[in-house]
Amino acid sequence: MNEIASPAQLRLAFLRWALLFVPLVVLLGFGISNFSGSGEENRWFQALQKPASQPPGWAFGVAWSILYVMMGLAVTVVVTARGARLRGLAVLLFFVQLALNLAWPVYFFRMHQVTGGFYLIVGVFVAAFATTIVFGRIRPLAAWLMVPYLAWLCFASVLNKQIDELNPDAEQLVVPREGQRIQLAPPGQ
Repeated sequence: MNEIASPAQLRLAFLRWALLFVPLVVLLGFGISNFSGSGEENRWFQALQKPASQPPGWAFGVAWSILYVMMGLAVTVVVTARGARLRGLAVLLFFVQLALNLAWPVYFFRMHQVTGGFYLIVGVFVAAFATTIVFGRIRPLAAWLMVPYLAWLCFASVLNKQIDELNPDAEQLVVPREGQRIQLAPPGQ
C-alpha cells in the first residue's frame, strides 16, 4: 500500500484535478462577473469617467480568461504535490484570495463602491501575494503561474484608484434604467 505512484498515474491525477479546478475557477469568475453586471454594458460604469489607460472592454474578458485558467492550473499543481508540508495552508490561502477576488466585481460594479473597491483589490493582492509565496515553497511552477495574476492586480488597482479620483461621487451616481427615460415635448407641440 505504500507504493510510489508511476509518472503516468501522477499525470492522470494532475489531469483529474485540473479538470475540476480550472473549470471551477473560470465558471466562478465569469458567473460572478455576470451576476455583478461588470463590464462595458453596465450603465453606471458607462457613466463614469475613465482614465486614458483604460483598456477596451474586450481586453478584460481575454485577460481574465487566461488568468483564471492559470490560477486553476496553479492550485492543481499544489493540490497534486503529495506530501508537501504547506499544501493545506496553500490551498486555504488560494480560496481566501479567490473569494476576495470574486467579491470585488460585486462590490465595485453592483454596489458601486469605487473607493472601497480599491481597498478590497489591495486586499486581494496581499492575499494573492501570500498565496504565491506559499505556492512557491511547494512548487515553483505554481508560483510562476500566479505572477501574471499579481501583475494584473497591480494594473487593476491603479485603474480602480484612477477611476476613484476621476469620479469622487461615483457611489451616489444614479443612472436611470433604459425604459425609464421620459421624453418631454417642447411647449406648443
